[in-house]
Amino acid sequence: MAMKKFFLVLPAKALAAAGCLLLVAGLSAQTASQRLQKAFQKFESDSQLKHAISSLYVIDAKTGEVVFDKNSQVGLAGASTQKIITAATAFELLGKDFRYKTEFGTGSDPEKSVALWIKPSGDPTFGSWRWEATKEENVIKTVVNEIKKENSRIQHESVMIDAAGWSSQNIPDGWIWQDIGNYYGAGSDFFNWRENQYDLFLKSGSKVGDEVSIAGTSPELYTIRLYSEVRSAVKGSGDNAYIYLPDDGYVGIVRGTIPVDEDSFRISGSIPNPMKQFLRTLEDSLAPRSYWKSNFVLTLFKRMLRSPTIFYTHYSPSLDSIIYWFLKKSVNLYGEALLKTFSYEKQGFGSTDSGLVLVKKFWKEKGLDDDELNLYDGSGLSPLNRITTHAQVEVLKYAKSKDWFQYFYDALPEFNGMKMKSGTIADVKGFCGYQKSKDGKEYIFSFIVNNYSGSGISSKIYKVLDELK
Repeated sequence: MAMKKFFLVLPAKALAAAGCLLLVAGLSAQTASQRLQKAFQKFESDSQLKHAISSLYVIDAKTGEVVFDKNSQVGLAGASTQKIITAATAFELLGKDFRYKTEFGTGSDPEKSVALWIKPSGDPTFGSWRWEATKEENVIKTVVNEIKKENSRIQHESVMIDAAGWSSQNIPDGWIWQDIGNYYGAGSDFFNWRENQYDLFLKSGSKVGDEVSIAGTSPELYTIRLYSEVRSAVKGSGDNAYIYLPDDGYVGIVRGTIPVDEDSFRISGSIPNPMKQFLRTLEDSLAPRSYWKSNFVLTLFKRMLRSPTIFYTHYSPSLDSIIYWFLKKSVNLYGEALLKTFSYEKQGFGSTDSGLVLVKKFWKEKGLDDDELNLYDGSGLSPLNRITTHAQVEVLKYAKSKDWFQYFYDALPEFNGMKMKSGTIADVKGFCGYQKSKDGKEYIFSFIVNNYSGSGISSKIYKVLDELK
């Protein structure tokens, strides 16, 4: 039987309107790719990028279709954009409800007297000011009260720290000398306190070139001495002072400049031995038992002779809350602590190297080429790290499919009106994250630039990423 044919006849105006709609629809399907291509070409032609290499990778969040790709398989230093990899791995390996615990108890010391026993867990939030329960004053007050309840059982002025299962290396390979004395370069140990950070106050002169003196620290430092070689610079010149302190060292030098006429100019440094800082703070709070201040003996144990009696356990905030601050404020210490925690929880020994092996293994099992993650730390501070924008987008895509995604997404900072993690080290800038455009399309992207010159590169990156809005 022959099929009947039907024809729809439209008025001229309707035909014209339909044609416009088809044209708009066609343009919309091509717009993102075409606009990104044009914007990226303009970006690369900028004089700041003359000796640089840039990588931009964008996919459709719903379909996975590649929208734009330039150098997505080239490994680059990603700085703190690398934190999204550590964070997503943490949610998967530890779970959003994971909590660190620091245990206090009594145990027998080498002389078989009963001493204070502490088992840390590498908790990076212990003594942190970011939560009420973890604040230094609240932790110390609680611990002191619990110790006083056990006062009659503690027979000797010694403290035993159970360090079993932890590496002694607290600074990852590849971190540079200029970083490790300053707060953002604080190493992660099995015992962390106050985010291993202190504030240093400097007093400058009235003339450019005048000496700058040290006005004090907060809190009081028990284990290190600092000397200033800082000079006064022009007003408004900002913070150009750095603390140079060897790993586990006791003498630090402050170099650089701060503006003139400053009575209490604050910079922040890293505490090289947070465990001793905590113990001395605890001793001061245990007065009038004055022998703690002068006679206490600290013993590190890799293995206990017999089980201690635990009388108090301090718990950290849950992992989802830790990740919030890790990404939102880009806290390097949290990344390094999490890396060690992966290996401690999964293999019984906490070290950076073992944690990195687990991270690469996890993402390889998810389909990533492990050579796309050439990692040296968990925070991105090391300039030796090399990651691809393709790998970062794959991690972000994976995160979007998980039940913990909302916690991950909420933790991402906002730059240029976009939810994305930034990264900055010397001559390196990067952004990666998510964006929903006006037409309802959702994109996942990673943009990294290495070896650019000058300043103000972020605003130029924003102009390219604006094409996703």
